[in-house]
Amino acid sequence: MGEQEEFDVIVVGLGPGGEKVAKHLLGAGLAVAGVEANLVGGECPYWGCVPSKMMIRAADLLAEGRRIPGMAGASTVTADWAPVARRIREEATDDWNDKAAADRFTGAGGTLVRGRGRLTGPKEVTVDGSRVLRARRGVVFATGSQAAVPPIAGLAGTPYWTNHEVIEADQVPESLIVLGGGAIGCELAQVFGRFGAQVTLIEGAGRLLPGEEPEAGELLAKVLAGEGVTVRVGAEVTRVDHHGAAFTVMTGDGSHRAERLLIAAGRRVDLAALGVGAIGLDESAPAIGVDDRMRVADGVWAVGDVTGKGAFTHVSMYQATVALSDILGEGDERAAYHAVPRVTFTDPEVAAVGMTERRAGEAGIAVRTAVGDVASSARGWIHRAEGFVKLVADERVLVGATVAAPNAGEILGLLTLAVHSRVPVAELKRMIYAYPAFHGAIEETLAEFG
Repeated sequence: MGEQEEFDVIVVGLGPGGEKVAKHLLGAGLAVAGVEANLVGGECPYWGCVPSKMMIRAADLLAEGRRIPGMAGASTVTADWAPVARRIREEATDDWNDKAAADRFTGAGGTLVRGRGRLTGPKEVTVDGSRVLRARRGVVFATGSQAAVPPIAGLAGTPYWTNHEVIEADQVPESLIVLGGGAIGCELAQVFGRFGAQVTLIEGAGRLLPGEEPEAGELLAKVLAGEGVTVRVGAEVTRVDHHGAAFTVMTGDGSHRAERLLIAAGRRVDLAALGVGAIGLDESAPAIGVDDRMRVADGVWAVGDVTGKGAFTHVSMYQATVALSDILGEGDERAAYHAVPRVTFTDPEVAAVGMTERRAGEAGIAVRTAVGDVASSARGWIHRAEGFVKLVADERVLVGATVAAPNAGEILGLLTLAVHSRVPVAELKRMIYAYPAFHGAIEETLAEFG
């Protein structure tokens, strides 16, 4: 092994959460090494949140143009993927070059170490098996997650897409099979369908968005089918074949053929690669266990996807704040996850916070629910919007809420605050709601509680 280098803190993984931790530690005058095996900035700006929303924005514009007849005149819409691919390459990812992000980190005084970091002892990280870094205060894991590829017969070795290849696509395939009906699968199925691909969306569970309220999955299945997407739920994939220019996906209800195959079956973390066995952790576990201060062990913290608390950029940023408080000894921040917001950016959007009705029941919480039509708001009616509001409450406060509507992610802010701060339902009913905003549907739904 080479010569050992010493720092105050070593941050392994410089995605959004790791960057935030490193930035604030540097600002506090600490010596920080940032270890990154891929691009500084992580999945979000290069293959996740930002470029995918550029795709969604473009697809939504096509859909809006097609809605003009009957409401504002006549329209002819011609889809063109070229400006979408160009915008992702030039504006979002700088052609998948992280120089600006890397320079931002080193310019603030950080030491950037390229390679895969592995814990090889207490407060010791070895990069690519040779460069040894030691931390005086500790190590922060912020290594994110990778696309989970299910062990389907015939899949290995085929040129399937994950979120990386689909984001980098420079043209729309004639046909596409999407395996996975979660948020990413639903979003991208709709995008490529609107750009002219023949899309088949396959989900093994009995409905789309299986982690959300059943009403959400049912609505999206209806909307996507109405746009020409073939939706198959409760379909177990038994085999994948790739011959020449096409994939064949076999399920219990038959086979499906397409030019491209996108795997959108969730995310995974590889704890063995991180070497957490060196501090006595189970390297086969699905995530690193953390306490409410983001501590893993003495001198080790973790933030983001690797903690299993939600594969969302906003969760990693929130956890970064908590970890920083503990590392720097400033304040007493404690993590709480009763009001984690999540948004599926389909059209309509599906936005939720807190518990679903089912999860509340599993937790032994007696709840009451209210469901209202988004068209109960004047704005929803004007837009001819499809969607709903579902509220889940215990005897006093909301413990969860779901909105399916145009701009549902923005409407969710009110409900996230209500769940987070445990605002009494009675207080929410006494509020003044702007008219004729979409969130008026919340007021109408609250009235269902009586």
